[in-house]
Amino acid sequence: MSYMEPKPVNEDLTARAVVDSNELEWLASPEDGVERRPLERDGGEVARATSIVRYAADSSFSEHTHGGGEEFFVLSGTFCDETGEFPAGSYVRNPPGSSHKPFSREGCTILVKLRQMRDDDTQRVVVDSNQAEWQAGETPAHHIIPLFEGPDERVTLEKLDPGGSIEPAEMEGGDEIFVIAGSFQDENGTYGKGTWVRNPAGTRHGIESPEGCLLWIKRGHLPRR
Repeated sequence: MSYMEPKPVNEDLTARAVVDSNELEWLASPEDGVERRPLERDGGEVARATSIVRYAADSSFSEHTHGGGEEFFVLSGTFCDETGEFPAGSYVRNPPGSSHKPFSREGCTILVKLRQMRDDDTQRVVVDSNQAEWQAGETPAHHIIPLFEGPDERVTLEKLDPGGSIEPAEMEGGDEIFVIAGSFQDENGTYGKGTWVRNPAGTRHGIESPEGCLLWIKRGHLPRR
């Protein structure tokens, strides 16, 4: 697989987008053993981007600086860098201006967002959700692990038991949802494991899950219309 500079995709943040990442081809990155599935991207190799990234066993990425920051959630395997090892279920925020040289001994897959942080967001955040306690959500079937909260965004891990739901609400700053396990449905459709949904600011929707699901959700960060 040869490297080709990525193209913009779903770059209009005021438009709704739904991507089943399972249907996308893995695209080569500039480093051997590291491949990507783009969900949204505004630019070429250096870009505001949201992607699924896969590291093969014993692969690495050259040292780089995070202009605009980096945020990722480990979906499988173990992600590593100079600061430690991060197993599946880990959430990490590396602020703007930080740098590292990532690698993976066993291989891993991560959901990663690049160049999407405020300049004054200087706090590094590491949360191992495997060690965190689930908090009560809107109903007894809804459970939450807070991952990050800033002036204009809130990131959570949310679990719905079979038959659980979240009441419809207006998303003032929009939201992004990635299905880690199970499936959910809303007024527009049904979304299985590996699906990414972006609902722009001002939209209204609820969530229902007949079979149960585990979701990564970011709210409030999209531009107001």
